[in-house]
Amino acid sequence: MAEHESLEFGKADFVLLDNVSLEEFMANLKLRFEKGRIYTYIGEVVVSVNPYRAMNIYGRDTIEQYKGRELYERPPHLFAIADAAYKAMKRRNKDTCIVISGESGAGKTEASKYIMQYIAAITNPGQRAEVERVKNMLLKSNCVLEAFGNAKTNRNDNSSRFGKYMDINFDFKGDPIGGHINNYLLEKSRVIFQQEGERSFHSFYQVCVCVCVSVYVCVTRQTDATISWYTDQMGRGSVTVLIIKSSIDDGADFKAVADAMKVIGFTADELQTVYKVLATILHLGNLTFGVDGDTTLIENSKVVAVIGDLLATKEENVEKALLYRTVATGRDVIDKQHTAQEASYGRDALAKAMYERMFCWIVGRINDVIEVKNYDAKVHGKNTVIGVLDIYGFEIFQNNSFEQFCINYCNEKLQQLFIQLVLRQEQEEYQREGIPWKHIDFFNNQIIVDLVELQHKGIFSVLDEACMNVGKVTDKVFLQGLNSKLVNHAHYTSRKLSPTDKSLEFDRDFRVRHYAGNVVYSVVGFIDKNKDTLFQDFKRLLYNSSNPVLKVMWPEGKLRITEVTKRPLTAATLFKNSMIALVENLACKEPYYVRCIKPNDVKSPLLFEHERCRHQVEYLGLLENVRVRRAGFANRQEYPRFLQRYKMISEFTWPNHDLPSEKEAVKKLLQGCGFEQDVAYGKTKVFIRTPRTLFCLEEQRTEMVGRIVLFLQKVWRGTIARMRYRRMRAAVVILRAYRRFKVKSYIKDVNHKFKNVRSMKDHGKHVKWPTPPKVLRRFEEVLRSFYNRWWAWMLIKDMTPEEKLRIRAKGATLEALKDQRPDLGLQRTWEGNYLLLKGGGYTFCVSQINRFHKAEDRAVLITDRHLYKMDPQKQYKPMKSIPLYNVTGISVSPGKDQLVVFHTKDSRDLVVCLKGMVPAGDSRIGELVGTLLSHFKSEKRKLQVNIASPIQCSMNGRKCTIIVEPKINQSQPDFTKSRSGYILAVPGN
Repeated sequence: MAEHESLEFGKADFVLLDNVSLEEFMANLKLRFEKGRIYTYIGEVVVSVNPYRAMNIYGRDTIEQYKGRELYERPPHLFAIADAAYKAMKRRNKDTCIVISGESGAGKTEASKYIMQYIAAITNPGQRAEVERVKNMLLKSNCVLEAFGNAKTNRNDNSSRFGKYMDINFDFKGDPIGGHINNYLLEKSRVIFQQEGERSFHSFYQVCVCVCVSVYVCVTRQTDATISWYTDQMGRGSVTVLIIKSSIDDGADFKAVADAMKVIGFTADELQTVYKVLATILHLGNLTFGVDGDTTLIENSKVVAVIGDLLATKEENVEKALLYRTVATGRDVIDKQHTAQEASYGRDALAKAMYERMFCWIVGRINDVIEVKNYDAKVHGKNTVIGVLDIYGFEIFQNNSFEQFCINYCNEKLQQLFIQLVLRQEQEEYQREGIPWKHIDFFNNQIIVDLVELQHKGIFSVLDEACMNVGKVTDKVFLQGLNSKLVNHAHYTSRKLSPTDKSLEFDRDFRVRHYAGNVVYSVVGFIDKNKDTLFQDFKRLLYNSSNPVLKVMWPEGKLRITEVTKRPLTAATLFKNSMIALVENLACKEPYYVRCIKPNDVKSPLLFEHERCRHQVEYLGLLENVRVRRAGFANRQEYPRFLQRYKMISEFTWPNHDLPSEKEAVKKLLQGCGFEQDVAYGKTKVFIRTPRTLFCLEEQRTEMVGRIVLFLQKVWRGTIARMRYRRMRAAVVILRAYRRFKVKSYIKDVNHKFKNVRSMKDHGKHVKWPTPPKVLRRFEEVLRSFYNRWWAWMLIKDMTPEEKLRIRAKGATLEALKDQRPDLGLQRTWEGNYLLLKGGGYTFCVSQINRFHKAEDRAVLITDRHLYKMDPQKQYKPMKSIPLYNVTGISVSPGKDQLVVFHTKDSRDLVVCLKGMVPAGDSRIGELVGTLLSHFKSEKRKLQVNIASPIQCSMNGRKCTIIVEPKINQSQPDFTKSRSGYILAVPGN
């Protein structure tokens, strides 16, 4: 029972109807159609109503909703039945088939395309290139076969005029690896005749609509838009009118078909040959024959030249084949001239045969491309199949001829298969398994199938017998044979057998009471269509063409004129044999059904014609199907298969049971789940009444499979973790051993290199450190720090306090002025008291700016408390004292000059230039800065050292700038006044 749909849309499964009656069935079908729900279940059969409009229910999102789901987990859909067939094929390794049935215009072709689309979408998750190629070929083949095998009828714009059964082959992983297409009974008479309002095959109009395209001009050798008689029997006159009157976009379809054929693998020459065959048939339709005395003539002989050019053969050979027939009488060969009527018949037969042969060749070429190649079941696993049958539906036209009779016979065979597999087999299986069954009467159409195909008495046998008679055989003779052999048959009648039935014409019509209804057939053309005669002259003409593709299509043309061959099988016998083979093929597969219903004859998306649909429901046997599902069991499985699938649900059956038989094990399992009231036990199978029970079993199985998978994952992950742990532990042991080895090697190397540093002159400063392993890099940094501290201690341990002070001063200088000035005087001895004054202290000579802005010589003494400015001319008498705590900073330039500015808190900065150095180029700036920094550091105060050019300062509270300018002719440093402050001119090199 379908889930997830409200009752406002009706019952999603006809099995759930309150009362199983035709009225209830039709009311539910109509309600769902009007609510936009075009699919409904009957158990596992999908009933599809043609919506006659585009519906957004086939996209990728919808595909994902149905992928891998059970049939009843989602609302009814074609995708559900396609997924069920695919899962049955993949899970149980069993061939399946999807039979799509219904009358013309019910939507069978679209249903088959959506099923193909779904199967292509859910396969090949690994995106294997070869599988993608096969899927693309299978999808493209639909486009090509529709162009050459479908036509617009009064009931359907895209009616299949041939039967198609496609087998899709899958590998053991469930990916498509190839396929094969069988075609049945192409309605080739449509090439030369169509009923009013209908068209010939799409391919003719697709070529014609491209009259403005070079390919069509090249093929037809004409530039006007005149249409062949074969495609314009209603006198419409031009391509333009034909296109306007049709809703089909032939131009777009032409391009799509051409692209699809190229993708499939048709060569350019093969495509050109196809277009030329179509053009030849169009020109054949324009050939007319006349009589001049006793001679038959072609009235428009220019067309013959065009046909000869298109067929790559001589014009005279074409003309001879059209007007004469070569007859072998013993050893003699004569040319017998046709009458105008015979010539017209030969022309039409040639057109039909060329199209049919081209169509079969196209199908063969597609099969060559998509067939499974180099597949070995022992290596690759079993090759499974899903078959999709899209075949013409039941037809009742105003004029029903041989084609409609074959089509309706085909539908009788399919209905018989449906009865056998879904209804009769259902009952027989219950009886075989010993399950109580309530008998349901159903119509068995075997009597109609026998009416058509029974040996010696069937309609096909009578038709073949009439065709084999010697002498003049007419359709009237065939009808007389039917009347004599079927006089007492309940499903056959004619005007002779029912004289009062004026709906039948004398000597023309007969009626067959099909399962789908009564159909009146006209015997006109039955004999000719069954014989399907094509003169051997045409076969030789086409075989001897210089076009190799055309030559391949007609291999029998190589036979000599005098060569005797067996009588070919008639069209009816060939079709009957193909139908029997098709049914046998379907019967050996697990079938799934899509039953298509046409809601109205005007292609309206809103109209639901009650009587029209009721008739289809009756002849499709849908109500009987509902009764069977309601009375019986929805699902049955063999005990071993059932147990294999669901044994993990019960503790008594997992992982293996110890009960007397598998039947007892299944009973134990179902009793444990509480389903014993909804099942029955047969001899070899368990029968489950409602889909809900099966769905519940699937839910429990899914839950248990998840637990089993988790358990297996846990065990496997534990195994992997233990293996990984052992590997990691081994790696750690090896790593630790290697690390210890590297550490010991490094320490040993360091110990060896620095073993005698105490006795070395530089205490090991020249020794190169070994490269440490990565783990000891931080250790090496600490070790180097220890060494540097020890090395420094070794240098200063024997120094006097004064030497230690000088060393600290040099260190302070280096820290403050490193990379800031070119010469810091670190390499020379720092004397300190350069004026040799008593009392010590740091003394030096300077040049200072006085209050008159002139430079004058002075001396400076720096003690640990004060900075004194002294007059050298008065025996260094102190002139000014500046406490060091009043000094805030010191500024020097980045050059080689000796300019120094002492900044004070009272903005009376002292600007001096050191002088009197010996040697003359010596620099004492570094020594001065270091001395001051040492004093400040001993007082735990901070001195700001600035390196700048120019230097900003304050003199007597006024801001000024000191600029250093090198001059070439300057012998001694000298200050001069400038607008912004002062300029210190220094000797330039």
